[in-house]
Amino acid sequence: RRAIVPGFHDAFLNRMIRTFSDCTTRMKSRINGEIDRGKGSVVVDLEAEYCSLALDIIGIAVFNYDFNSVTSMNPIIKAVYRMLQEAEWRSKFLIPIWNVEPLNWVVPRLRAFREDQKLLNDTLDGLIERAVSSKSSEDLEQLVQRDYDNVNDPSLLRYLVDLRGEEATCKQLRDDLMTMLIAGHETTASLLTWATYLIVQRPDLLERVRDEVDEVLGDSDTPTWAQLKQLDLLPRILAEALRLYPQPPLLIRRALAEDTWPQGGGSGRVSVKRGSDIFISVWNLHRSPDLWENPLEFDPDRWTRPYSNPAVQGWSGLDPGRANGRFPNEVVADFAFLPFGGGSRKCVGDQFAMLESIVAFAVAMRDFDMVLLDDPEQIERELVTGATIHTKDGLRVRLSPRRKVKDRADGKTDLSHDDTDSKPKQRSASENTVMEPTTLASVSSNSSS
Repeated sequence: RRAIVPGFHDAFLNRMIRTFSDCTTRMKSRINGEIDRGKGSVVVDLEAEYCSLALDIIGIAVFNYDFNSVTSMNPIIKAVYRMLQEAEWRSKFLIPIWNVEPLNWVVPRLRAFREDQKLLNDTLDGLIERAVSSKSSEDLEQLVQRDYDNVNDPSLLRYLVDLRGEEATCKQLRDDLMTMLIAGHETTASLLTWATYLIVQRPDLLERVRDEVDEVLGDSDTPTWAQLKQLDLLPRILAEALRLYPQPPLLIRRALAEDTWPQGGGSGRVSVKRGSDIFISVWNLHRSPDLWENPLEFDPDRWTRPYSNPAVQGWSGLDPGRANGRFPNEVVADFAFLPFGGGSRKCVGDQFAMLESIVAFAVAMRDFDMVLLDDPEQIERELVTGATIHTKDGLRVRLSPRRKVKDRADGKTDLSHDDTDSKPKQRSASENTVMEPTTLASVSSNSSS
């Protein structure tokens, strides 16, 4: 973690905006091609589209490797998706049978995982060896001040190899890269999926964010850092999506020392022993009526209003004035909002993930009209949870080129629910082989417990 954190500095993020834009434009161009062939519209699974986009971005940013999964599917991409799928399955499987070594070569899914792992490891080892063979000897200050606009390889792999120098090992680097691949791919795709799901049901908010994007970005597909800083409503929409559908919905921490904590809902104290695993339900935290005004309502403007509850002792409430970053974070809501965790274990890529999501979401909302094809109540009932929160069968929408308000007779965007039994293009990121979905709808009623 100490090595990676400096790699996400402003110069790197500024360079990555170009990568975000290039990958988003590639996705948009392919969808526009399908729209042309579909005589004005096309049905797609946006969750799968966002997964492909996020994979391409993380590949270039972290490995300097273009998966190009937005337009193609090759054995490496398939291996990545199957490994992510397996990680999701293992996170919910009670008995870790994969720790019994002989079973890894007998059980078909475990054997397939080992084969996928070897393919990806071999690929990563080749990328690492290439980076190590051309490493530089810059110190940390020089690396942070590196001119990322004029380097051939601005990836985090290049940064880590140059930072660690002779101490860099293939296994160490490979483990770091694999962690960033898993953590930085599916979480971003899920954020974009749920933000889209929420906004298509609110034409009023969609028009407001489109007005903002039109004013700040115009028709450009390559926003600048300065332009992204001018966006205000759009980051709040993403923050509100993360509040309602946190990625991940559960954080696990281990107590390093014995301690006593306040007892929720009472005046007592709870003893916590050293070594205890602490399960933090971010889902319940983000939907608690004790901490949020109208907690189940999708309200991006809540991030502009102070809110407090004197009944919650020791909590200083939500105060927009405490923002110390570019987006709403854990400090603003005094740790009632933990989309990226907090403290020394906070996600190192939070700014990266938000900037990536802002670019992709801005282009999607500005350039396409969307009609949600499935019943929102059914989507909510069939939530699939694990490391992240998914839809059960994807987010099916009908896409068509955006018609500006002045070009429409009624002056409104058609975002109504469409009951047409249309099937999306077959671009599923992975087969749905996770365990039976956990439904979270019933959990919210106990969010204050």
